[in-house]
Amino acid sequence: MSTRHTIVETPIGPLTLVRDDDGITGVYYPHHWTRPDPATFGPRVEAADDRGFDGIAAQLGEYFAGERREFELPLTPHGDEGAQRVWKLLAEIPHGRTTTYGELARRVGGDVTAQEIGGFVGANPLSILIPCHRVVGANGKLTGYAGGLKRKQRLLELEGAIPAEPAGLW
Repeated sequence: MSTRHTIVETPIGPLTLVRDDDGITGVYYPHHWTRPDPATFGPRVEAADDRGFDGIAAQLGEYFAGERREFELPLTPHGDEGAQRVWKLLAEIPHGRTTTYGELARRVGGDVTAQEIGGFVGANPLSILIPCHRVVGANGKLTGYAGGLKRKQRLLELEGAIPAEPAGLW
């Protein structure tokens, strides 16, 4: 399998996009909390030179322009069964809505705790595409985000899930 990556500029900073022959495997911020070793990303290609990145680049552009609410891309995140289950639940959170770690734990069932859910959410390799930014604390407070709380806030503002701060604060 041929893994490769590109870097695209977005309104919230550069994103490293990683894919293999089956689909998108990673979307990472600079200083991403759970960013794998970049050596695993394969060679860097220009998005314009690799048709495998044109769809994600275009859809991210539409998302940041407020023209896209859902992504239609082949996603192939790598993780164990528990992580995959939580990431599937994250993908079901509607645009412009939030949920809590506790609510996700209730949906998973068993003896899974909100803290364990936080670990799975934090390990999500497909930021934005699998919307982990839509998970907040029990009191609605913005809590940890692999790209930093300012980015989480900006994404939630973009989606209308929280009121936007006055211009100039971001």
